[in-house]
Amino acid sequence: MRDLARPLLAWFDRHKRDLPWRRTSDPYRIWVSEIMLQQTQVDRVIGYYERFIEAFPTVEALANAPLDDVLRLWEGLGYYSRARNLHAAAQTVVREHGGAFPRSYEALRALPGIGEYTAGAVLSIACGVPTPAVDANAIRVLARLFAIEGDASKGQVRRRITELALQVLPADRPGDFNQALMELGALICIPGRPGCLICPLTDACEARARGLQERIPEVKSRPLQQLAARAHDEARWVGVSELAALAMPSPHRTLAGMLG
Repeated sequence: MRDLARPLLAWFDRHKRDLPWRRTSDPYRIWVSEIMLQQTQVDRVIGYYERFIEAFPTVEALANAPLDDVLRLWEGLGYYSRARNLHAAAQTVVREHGGAFPRSYEALRALPGIGEYTAGAVLSIACGVPTPAVDANAIRVLARLFAIEGDASKGQVRRRITELALQVLPADRPGDFNQALMELGALICIPGRPGCLICPLTDACEARARGLQERIPEVKSRPLQQLAARAHDEARWVGVSELAALAMPSPHRTLAGMLG
């Protein structure tokens, strides 16, 4: 398996954005950011995140808050089920885990509103656990790197990409690597015409070597095609409800996709 970590992390260290959730290793705060970033532009999330953390600085503070207060702070972000799940999950963490955020994949997945992507993002970024966090951006980057053809919204192709994500994930800095994949997909390896000339992985990209970079990944289903078209106009989307928007840029770290 080719070494992607060294050039990708070097690029990320130079070009990563200074975002408030990147200044902490607190799993609670990283989790809050991941939930907010689902289907929401990152520039819009920053202010909401900072106000939310100021009001609820710990998982205990969130768990003990009235739901109406949580929803009031969420007002304007939309998709209010995210806020309700966030509140319910915080109560579960306090009640069943003594306020300590779970550090196992299975325990995280058991919390309301946490799917495969979010669990992988929190574990890798906050806890340093080598777990893939495969959002729409990461899928696009990996599909091109390994020239994976076929509809990437379908299970078999998606599973193959997730397997590759695990194989290339370094044991050290797994969270930075996951964020770097997503950042690359949001800024350079974008839908349609990627910026191959400035990509740190261009020499390792099989799709570029075969002239397929504008055709991979395939997006066949109507909802994904619509999202792909909108991605060219929306410069910065993150998370995208856990793999629900294969072709939508979501640089953050993050780390957003159809997997939850």
